Amino acid sequence: MAPKVLMVAEKPSIALSLASALSGGRMSTRRGSTEVHEFEGKFLGSHAYFKVTSVIGHVFSVDFPPKYQNWGATDPMDLFEAPILKAEANPKAHISRHLSQEARGCGYLVLWLDCDREGENICFEVIECTGFRRKEAGQNVYRARFSSVTEKDILKAMDNLVEPNRDEALAVDARQEIDLKVGVAFTRFQTTYFQGKYGNLDSRVISYGPCQTPTLGFCVQRYLQITTFKPEKFWSLHPYIIHNGYELQLEWDRNKLFDIDVAAMFQKLVADDGALEVTNLSTKEESKSRPPGLNTVNLLKVASSALGFGPQTAMQLAERLYTQGFISYPRTESTAYPSSFDFRGTLRAQQNNPTWGAYVGMLLVDGFQKPRLGTDVGDHPPITPMLSATEDMLGNDSWRLYQYICQHFIGTVSPDCKYVRTKVEFTAGGELFYSIGLHVTAKGFTSIMPWLAVNEKNLPQFTKGEKIKIAKLELYEGITSPPGYLSESELISLMEKGGIGTDASIPVHINNICERNFVQVHAGRTLVPTTLGITLIRGYQCIDPDLCLPDIRSFIEHQITLIAKGQADHFFVVQHVLQQFTRKYSYFVKQIESMDALFEAQFSPLADSGRLLSKCGKCLRYMKYISAQPSRLYCGTCEEVYYVPQNGTIKLYKELVCPLDSFELLIFSMAGPEGKSFPLCPYCYNNPPFEGIDTLFGALKQGSSGKLGKGAGMPCFLCPHPTCRHSMIAQGVCACPECNGTLVLDPVSAPKWRVYCNMCNCLVFLPQGAHRITTTRERCPECDSTIIEVDFNKKTTPLSDGATLHAGCILCDELLHSLVEMKHGKSFFRRTGGRGRGRGRGRGRGRGRGRTSGKQGDPKMSFRDF
Repeated sequence: MAPKVLMVAEKPSIALSLASALSGGRMSTRRGSTEVHEFEGKFLGSHAYFKVTSVIGHVFSVDFPPKYQNWGATDPMDLFEAPILKAEANPKAHISRHLSQEARGCGYLVLWLDCDREGENICFEVIECTGFRRKEAGQNVYRARFSSVTEKDILKAMDNLVEPNRDEALAVDARQEIDLKVGVAFTRFQTTYFQGKYGNLDSRVISYGPCQTPTLGFCVQRYLQITTFKPEKFWSLHPYIIHNGYELQLEWDRNKLFDIDVAAMFQKLVADDGALEVTNLSTKEESKSRPPGLNTVNLLKVASSALGFGPQTAMQLAERLYTQGFISYPRTESTAYPSSFDFRGTLRAQQNNPTWGAYVGMLLVDGFQKPRLGTDVGDHPPITPMLSATEDMLGNDSWRLYQYICQHFIGTVSPDCKYVRTKVEFTAGGELFYSIGLHVTAKGFTSIMPWLAVNEKNLPQFTKGEKIKIAKLELYEGITSPPGYLSESELISLMEKGGIGTDASIPVHINNICERNFVQVHAGRTLVPTTLGITLIRGYQCIDPDLCLPDIRSFIEHQITLIAKGQADHFFVVQHVLQQFTRKYSYFVKQIESMDALFEAQFSPLADSGRLLSKCGKCLRYMKYISAQPSRLYCGTCEEVYYVPQNGTIKLYKELVCPLDSFELLIFSMAGPEGKSFPLCPYCYNNPPFEGIDTLFGALKQGSSGKLGKGAGMPCFLCPHPTCRHSMIAQGVCACPECNGTLVLDPVSAPKWRVYCNMCNCLVFLPQGAHRITTTRERCPECDSTIIEVDFNKKTTPLSDGATLHAGCILCDELLHSLVEMKHGKSFFRRTGGRGRGRGRGRGRGRGRGRTSGKQGDPKMSFRDF
């Protein structure tokens, strides 16, 4: 029997490219969590049966155990020694099951993950999921090394399989653990501290990151250079001459002076002379070198400065081009091509391109040059075009990035640009002046990269010793100016130089400081720090400048690289770094008042912010609603902060009171005409009424990602309280046909009544125009769903006897079922048997069994949509 080989790629599109190349297009495809392509062929010299599938990036995410997730119950200091879990991220849990199922009966595993450290780490995640790690024959697991998804590279990689690199995977584990523990500890402390005191911070999370914060530090450092800059006046002397029909402005050898009297003295000396004597003529052939290969950092810089794409957008476009097979792997630090690189074959692929095909054809005929010697860091070759494309094939943005990548590669194998530089020197009144002319003799690579062309400047003929009358003598007065705000391109250069981040993570760190409202992107993609960003960095500088300088991160990256090379132990590196940051955190907490003094000068106290909204259940006085991010309520009497859901509107809910704690209920409405609306109790939302409820239901918590505020967020539609009439038990109607959730009545949706899922975006419209729709305590005898009571409009009632009141199950009652409409989701079938309600046993659509979110213990319940 032929052995079975399971191949796993990082993305579905790459899996398709692999299967197509290795099968010659003769394969079958079936659907799964990700598609599975099957075919027969040769493996290690023998006939084999292949299955090719993929993950979608990392299978596992790193986080703290549930007991450390509650901000109020955990001292951030404890996080430095807390255990961490590598668990399936909820949206990707199906990937792990998928890999486990597909690995059954397979004797070989071939890993086709991206060839960088992150890809190596995902390799071992896949090994974990497939169970190959438990097999004694370690040689059954292979790693493919490739830089593009062309058929040639795929076949070459298949013939040169290697073992996965455990050291590189451990390097990623080390970085993940350090960044998680350090970032979350500092973030939780300063977020809780400052959001509990100030109302207009305009940021959901006051985050810290070992890479993110030094990145912000560069932006603030430039801002401080601008604001502390003291302009000075200067003067420069410029004589003008007219010679052989040319008018020339000559440059002064002294450039500029900062003393007006001295500058005026030189002006008088030159004016008294009245003529300039040609004292020297020099001509020199010079060249402008073609560029080396293109790496990720340089691509990001050009994308920002020339194409107007932010780093995050540029990488998304580049990855799309890579997965489509148009370019090689876009994450590389190398600018040197390997000696075996096929330049002629790569050029031939572009020979018929309508935009630059003619130029490429000329290179192939006349002979192309080898690229300049660049830097080889041993990862991937420079970013290179693999297939020819046109704008119609790619679309505008992808085309512009692809066009630059092609032009850059063609430029690297083009001749150098050559030109003649002529310098003419003059003297008058003892002062030296000059003029420089440039004449291009061979355009070389600037023919394909015209933005780098030499600007020609022609000079008339001069003879040494001749004297030329000064036509005009100008004493120019100028003023020094500060540098501009840091551009993204400049920031990327500083990050690379300072060892902040990697080619893969640099875009993420820049995007983070923008999303957290620490900086804003202005015209020309310049980065202007906000008051919050400036205050944070100034605070770190007051307490511990190391926290916002690149030195520590550069040291960490060096240690992580040693792990990747097998020269340092993963455990000891992590422990050493965490010990350093534990001491720094302890000192930071003790000195926080130094930073607080800066915040106090810039931001408004909570007591002065917001508007009165609802009554506190403890003191029965009105709390203020603070709409600035993060949205929250503040009780000035109790000095308590209560976070609420973000990105929507919130108002009082009919002055109803929570029966558990006497806090007035609120209604939160998400943006958009079809956004969900749901009631919540401010106290229950921040302090779930049942022990372990945040773990039980997986409610949106701040955790390491910082999506909401302090504590677990639990609105009424997730609350399983058995008697509260606003809870999921009372308002739940039936099981969601799409997921494990419950369809809950929207209490304020009249007259367009509806139910929505408390987990996914499934939305079902109920009979429209009804005066009132309410849930009852009755249950459907057929499916165990909640009986609802509908009070129809007298003029539009569908009841044959003209009555307006009708009660029934929206699944089993023929009249009600005929009036409901699925808005988002698949078909909403009637149930013909079994039992099902929002609490646990019903059947949804044609899956065979419905699953609900009301069942206690369901770990998948969340409301990540909010």
